Amino acid sequence: MKITKGAVVTGGTSLEYKTGDWRDQKPVLNQSWCKACGVCEEDCPDGAIHVEDGAFSIDYDFCKGCGICARECPTEAIQMIPEEK
Repeated sequence: MKITKGAVVTGGTSLEYKTGDWRDQKPVLNQSWCKACGVCEEDCPDGAIHVEDGAFSIDYDFCKGCGICARECPTEAIQMIPEEK
């Protein structure tokens, strides 16, 4: 699908577009501090945080680096670092 200026994109299609290269900061998850509470997964607006084999992981293909996960993590297990390009 080609998106033009002013276009209205159908909702629920964000997984069709890899938006990870928009980031200027990258969330990094410290697994040893993570309590697997799921707050980061619930609050991620891009659905970029998932549970795999009982551990949370960040899908950098879709994470835009908004930092909500880091702000909401009750154990500060997620830190934002500058993105290297």
